Amino acid sequence: MDLVTTAYREVLARPGLRALYLVGFGARLPVSATGVVLTLHVAVGLDRGFAAAGLVGGAVTFGTVLGAPLLGRLVDRVGLRPVLLLCGVSEAVFWGVAPLLDVGLLAAAAFAAGLLALPAFPVVRQSLGAVVPEARRRPAFALDAMSSEVSFIVGPAAGTGAVLALPSTVALWLVGAAFVLGTAALWWLDPPTHAGGERTAAPSMRHWMGAPMVTALAGAVAAVLLLSATELSVVAALTTRGETGWFALANTVWCLASLVGGFRYGVATRPPGMPTLLAALAVGTVPVAFGGPWWLVTALIVPAGAFCAPAMSSAAEAVGRLAPDAARGIATGLHGAAIMLGAAIAQPLAGVLIDRVSPTAALLTAVGICLLVALGAAATLRGAPPPARPAGTSAPGPTA
Repeated sequence: MDLVTTAYREVLARPGLRALYLVGFGARLPVSATGVVLTLHVAVGLDRGFAAAGLVGGAVTFGTVLGAPLLGRLVDRVGLRPVLLLCGVSEAVFWGVAPLLDVGLLAAAAFAAGLLALPAFPVVRQSLGAVVPEARRRPAFALDAMSSEVSFIVGPAAGTGAVLALPSTVALWLVGAAFVLGTAALWWLDPPTHAGGERTAAPSMRHWMGAPMVTALAGAVAAVLLLSATELSVVAALTTRGETGWFALANTVWCLASLVGGFRYGVATRPPGMPTLLAALAVGTVPVAFGGPWWLVTALIVPAGAFCAPAMSSAAEAVGRLAPDAARGIATGLHGAAIMLGAAIAQPLAGVLIDRVSPTAALLTAVGICLLVALGAAATLRGAPPPARPAGTSAPGPTA
């Protein structure tokens, strides 16, 4: 176990990284809570139903997909702090006026806010890519993936609790306050976003946006698409059995399995490549589609969960490795947009299939898409050199 954890201890021993993970985790909580808080505010607080809630949620998601690469390029050009100031003002204005808006205006405002959404996820990944040596990036990105996993457990749960315990107007303002605090903390920390802390002219995208980078981004889209479809399909399947309340347990077990998988991936001597991890994620999810009562679904979701963080981490690691330092901001912005795009595709696709066919059909369709991307990635990356092994680590034993 000591050999297994050495890589993580060495990553956390690097100056500033403990603070980066801690502040990044706090700044990500309101981001992860945004969807559920806006959904419940519209559907329950305003009593406008889930179709209207989907319109608002889709608007902020689409805005984020478009805005993330633009914010990344802006970070490359002017630095992090001016971008955080711009995003902080935008978040404060949106969440301050959101409770006063009807659905139509709220959707328009949500789209605008998405364009300038706090880039809490990309900033951490960009900083890791800039300051962590390549031989240590796998455990560094694995820690980031595990931190993201926990934020998506805590954030939505806290947001749901706030909306249910308080007037939805107050919940919106609390989320806005959390955004302001998270932005201020990142501004104070000001993590380096380029190697050596200096910005240089970014090379043209045509010099680095080749097949490997497109493959890494497609892997992120496919992984998130499958994860989102799994969540929706499991909720729908349990609901048809009158067991919706058990989803919280299934989701917790799913996330814990992902944390364990991410931990092992970060210290593996010869980890599987991204195509293999995507294929394993897809194959491991198949049994979930044919679940049953809540206890069986909770058991079947463990193998699927074990490959969540590794698949996501491998894509993030590949983007960080392939991006030139001067273009790291736009590359991580594109990676953030890819993640949002995967969720944006999954929600309507799975929703239509769940309503018109079955939750099983929705999940198997997402599995098929992920497998196709894995096969394409394997063909594209065939012959490419493997990622660097973390120096000084050995293969984890059976007790890892």
